[in-house]
Amino acid sequence: MKKIIPPVITVIYFIMITGCSSVTPEKYFDIAVLNTNLLSGFAGNGMYRQLESPSVKLGDNNETVPMKRSEIINSKIKFLEENYEKLKGLKETEDTKEMIQASAALYEYVLPVYKKDYSNLAGLFDNGAPDEQVRKESQVINDKYFSTYDELYKKLISIGKVYAERHSIKVNWN
Repeated sequence: MKKIIPPVITVIYFIMITGCSSVTPEKYFDIAVLNTNLLSGFAGNGMYRQLESPSVKLGDNNETVPMKRSEIINSKIKFLEENYEKLKGLKETEDTKEMIQASAALYEYVLPVYKKDYSNLAGLFDNGAPDEQVRKESQVINDKYFSTYDELYKKLISIGKVYAERHSIKVNWN
């Protein structure tokens, strides 16, 4: 004997499923705009300073040891790739399309630079290259990539400000 699900229950179930899967404007904003804060220092002195004075980690004997610069870059790449995947998973709507596309353009610009140029710079640090060579390579990265990065980032922030205002998302834009 087959049981037939009443149409009312089917409609309620559909509403519950679709209602639970919607993404809030705040979530769109967090993924598309706020997560790019990790890019602070890209193609500028900030990234050089991070590599020059690396964070520490817990070593084998429970003592702190400096991280390898390649670990720092690989960690940053992993985080950026994860955020980029989240971004690509967002549904573009008329309201979010411009912001998502601006954010994607920024990720697509910086990820190859981290994977190639910053990985090479980290290798110079890790292999004890002379300071002059390391500084020169860092300056090449800055000169080559900063202006386009700055343009893409400012465009995203501009779009993000409009989006946040439209959705009454409180943001401190310092």
